[in-house]
Formats: sequence, structure tokens, C-alpha cells
Amino acid sequence: MKEVYITRAASFLPNEVVENNEMEDYLGFINGKPSRAKAIVLRKNGIKKRYYALNKNGESTHNNAEMCALAVKNLFDNQKDELAKIDLLCCGTSTPDQIIPSHAVMVHGFLPETNNIEVVSPAGACCSGMHAFKYAYMSLKLGEKKMAVTTGSERSASMMTNNMFEEEVQVAQKIHANPYLAFEKDFLRWMLSDGAGAFLLETNKNPNGLSLRVDWIEACSYANQVETCMYSAADKLPSGDLTSYKDYKTQDLALNSVMSMKQDVKLLSKNIIRLGFDKLQEILSDRKINMDDLTFFLPHLSSYFFEQPIAEILEENGINIPKNKWFSNLESKGNVGAGSIYLMLEELMSSGKLKKGNQVLLAVPESARFSYVFTWLTVC
Repeated sequence: MKEVYITRAASFLPNEVVENNEMEDYLGFINGKPSRAKAIVLRKNGIKKRYYALNKNGESTHNNAEMCALAVKNLFDNQKDELAKIDLLCCGTSTPDQIIPSHAVMVHGFLPETNNIEVVSPAGACCSGMHAFKYAYMSLKLGEKKMAVTTGSERSASMMTNNMFEEEVQVAQKIHANPYLAFEKDFLRWMLSDGAGAFLLETNKNPNGLSLRVDWIEACSYANQVETCMYSAADKLPSGDLTSYKDYKTQDLALNSVMSMKQDVKLLSKNIIRLGFDKLQEILSDRKINMDDLTFFLPHLSSYFFEQPIAEILEENGINIPKNKWFSNLESKGNVGAGSIYLMLEELMSSGKLKKGNQVLLAVPESARFSYVFTWLTVC
């Protein structure tokens, strides 16, 4: 089989950087009052800057597919003849602009320079960008494609504006009776950011710069063991089952906060680190990986709150990754979900820190129902 390389990486971040003290200028105030949870959540997650596809009136400036297409064009410096060579486009996101058509075909629609090519849209949350990446990797590995582009992106801010919360303010007594509902949504409101990243995958190295050889990709789900943790367009029952938005009357969708993104914080804290990094230890053992060879560890973090617990689990599992090998841009880019690992690797690739022979480990956890993707890369 052929070798597969990431030969280029690019990103698109909408508008200007948004500092912590500006967030409600874009997202708005709920019931006209500043959030009481904001300062607490920001202090714990460590995020200081992010980007929104919104203006200060809360109006959208870009949709998700458009941001992806702009990231793809940045891969090729907008050269039409280069874009025309793409023969596979795979796009993952948690927040597509619509249910139908699929996200990737909408991205394709913003790329008229391309041809009639295969287009794939993995569903999911943070891992969806990596599932897109793996599909492209396998297609090139088998020799079915020659030049594939994959993307990871999110357009979350539009789901976090005050108008999405106003209906709940009208039923404030319900929220006060169930503080977890308000906290879970507010928790996400101060974490999520917008943007898109893109990789170019080829079976030949980049002749004009460094390439990253994809050595292996391992993915797994624990949905057979653990109930849903993060969800949208559904509501969670005491049994742990989800009720689809399709089973609600129109007037009840807002009343029950069905279309908002929510997270079961108790499940998150209990499972997200333990399950994934126990699995990593199993993968490294099976593959007989010498961790002394590792140069950079890129964990997708939703919050710096998880940094120390991850380090402790790694140490417990006999995986030695000193902090000077960790690389993250969560503080300056925010949590871009499926796009975060793309934005991290793109920043590392453009930093000048990578040298031939370096080994890079990517780790992407997904709390939706506890899925994980791990990838090992070699700089060449």
C-alpha cells in the first residue's frame, strides 16, 4: 500500500479576535444581565481569545460550509488550477448549517473551482473531523485517490447567542429548579468558538517543505457502555435515553431547550479522561511504541481544567510525556470542536518547530457518547 502524507495545512478564522471581556458584546446578555457563571468558567477553562462568525449585533457573518471552503482555498493560496486537482473532499463538524444536504456537499458548493469529485460527510462531534481524515487516509492508502482534502470546523457561536436562551428566561422558575440545565448550557457558552481547518493529503511528499507521514490512526467508541453525555436536537430522559426533537410539538421545542447544546457534566468528569487514555495505553502497548521517541503531543482539550487529570492518567498508565512536549493553542483559539486538532497541527507546522524525524501524537476525545481518535505522525 502507498504511504500517505499531510503535505499542507491551512485554517480560516472569521473576523477579529474576541477577548474575554468582549464575549457578551457578540453573544448578548440573557435577560439583560451579565452572566454570573462566565468568570468562573473562563477561569477554569483558561481560554483568553476566540473567534466568532458573528458581528456585535449577533448576526452571522459566515456559515460553516463557507468557512471550510475558505480554509480549503487557503491550502492552495486560492490557485484555481491547484483546486481542480482535488479528487476527494471529506468534511467533519458538530454544527452543520442544515440537516440536509450534507455538510461536505455544501462545502463543495462553495468550491466551484473543483471538479465532480467524491464528497463525504462524517457525522458526530469533535471526532468527526478525524473520521473525515481517516476516510481520506484509507482512500489514498488503497490507491483509489491521489489528492484528498479534509476539514474540521465549527459554527457554534450562533447557537450561543442570547436569543437562543430568551425563551428559557421566560420560564426562569424551571431553570432555578434544575440548575444543572442552566450550568451545562452556560458552561458550553463560554467555551465554544468558530473556525475551520484543512489538511491536504497526498501519496507523495511535499517537494517544497516538510510533510507528515500518517503512520497509523486508531478510533474507538464506548457508546456500548456509557450513556449520552453531550447532545443537541434532543432531550435526555432520567433513564439516560434521548428523545428526538422529532417527537416534540413545535411549541415545546424552546420550552424544553431541545435545540440547544447541553452536556451532562457528571458523566463528563467521570468518563472522558479515564476511558480514552486507558485506550491509548492499550494502543501503544499493542503497537510496541517507544514513547521516548515522541516529540510533540497534541491533545484536543475543551478546557485546561483537564490538562492535569490527563497528565495524571498518563503517568498512572506508564506513559511518560513531559509537559514540554505538549502543544495546544486552546488559550488563543478557543475550543473549535472538530476543528481544534486541525488548527493545532496547522499552527505547529507553521511554527518552525518541526524537524525531520520528529514524532507527533494527536489525541482527540469526544464527549458526545465517548469516542476517541489517536493518530501517530512522522515528520519527513
